[in-house]
Amino acid sequence: MKKIFISLILLAGVISSALGQTIITWEVLKDVTFEEVFSEEFQGYYKVPKFGKKVSSLDGKKVQIRGYVIPVDVIQDYYVLSANPYSSCFFCGGAGPESVMEVQITGEHSGLRMDQIITFEGTLRLNPDDIYQLSYILENAKVINQ
Repeated sequence: MKKIFISLILLAGVISSALGQTIITWEVLKDVTFEEVFSEEFQGYYKVPKFGKKVSSLDGKKVQIRGYVIPVDVIQDYYVLSANPYSSCFFCGGAGPESVMEVQITGEHSGLRMDQIITFEGTLRLNPDDIYQLSYILENAKVINQ
């Protein structure tokens, strides 16, 4: 039985590699530090990400990630995926900015609700300098598992 389980795990890894995608975790996305920078435009400080090697290697790659949905603005189709439920996510002060990701969804995605746990697949883009977007952006995202 143990050999079958190990074989299935290895097979999943081979299939994932063959499909050109990487399954990532929120732990991997912690490979980032933040530096406070002053903005003349906003007359205040904001945090600029400095991505580590592990995260930088994922920039532009097709990935899968699982997390909690936060529908920020369903009219404008703006969703965030979080490592934590809404009550303890970054926006509520319970976590860091590395624990959330903007999700730019393509295809069918009706019925997404707050704190629904979902796996998304898409292209990960690192955002080191656009103050109007999150540090992590999942482009061309599709719902894989609801």
